[in-house]
Amino acid sequence: MKSTVETTFIAFEDRRIPAKIYRERRNNVRFSIGKKHAICRMPNMMLPLEQASQIKRFEEWVITHFSKNERIQSNYFGTEYKDGDVLKVGEREYIIRTIPSKKKMHHAKLRGHEIFLEIAKDTPENKVKAIRHLLSRVVAKDFLPEITRKVDRWNDAHFQKDLTGIFLKYNTTNWGSCSTRGNVNLSTRLLFAPDDVIDYVIVHELSHLIEMNHSDRFWKIVSDIMPNYREKEIWLKKNGHLCNF
Repeated sequence: MKSTVETTFIAFEDRRIPAKIYRERRNNVRFSIGKKHAICRMPNMMLPLEQASQIKRFEEWVITHFSKNERIQSNYFGTEYKDGDVLKVGEREYIIRTIPSKKKMHHAKLRGHEIFLEIAKDTPENKVKAIRHLLSRVVAKDFLPEITRKVDRWNDAHFQKDLTGIFLKYNTTNWGSCSTRGNVNLSTRLLFAPDDVIDYVIVHELSHLIEMNHSDRFWKIVSDIMPNYREKEIWLKKNGHLCNF
């Protein structure tokens, strides 16, 4: 029998948890929480009645895990901002001002230390995603001059390479990237990290201007500039889930 995958949602309070149910060649049933979906894997030869029983058990298992773990909730749902909430990014604090909008699109703007969010009606999942991107865009614009100076200092001190552009973008798949054209891209999630960790990611990406890979030579460049770089990598692995809007 052919393997199949079913995409569905599990009701959790007033939200929906994205889930995937795999029916495949296997002998057991397995539940897990992935980065974007709760996952159920079951034998494709299982009888329909038993499948229904396992799916119900899977739903109960997922709800239990979400109820007990706020970190999982934050990763999946993001933060629900209310008027007057404070968003702390590095050493800066922004006061969130929420404004209902009659428009179909969400909008955000920064005035001083206040971020005004105009929120259109939308599904909870789309709303959270949109707000994350809006906040990221506003904060990125505020931080870009400081980050640009950081990148330029490290480049002038150790690399002396021509840089085409320095960009802050909302990226959840990596902390940074560097192109052969000299574009340095850093995730806005990195702004929640300590300064020395930000410096490490900058050094890491600038090192790619010499070695566009992760060879031994690449890591030699990084370690010569920042001998304790492994400490920064460990910090990101342990605390990266906390770095988000």
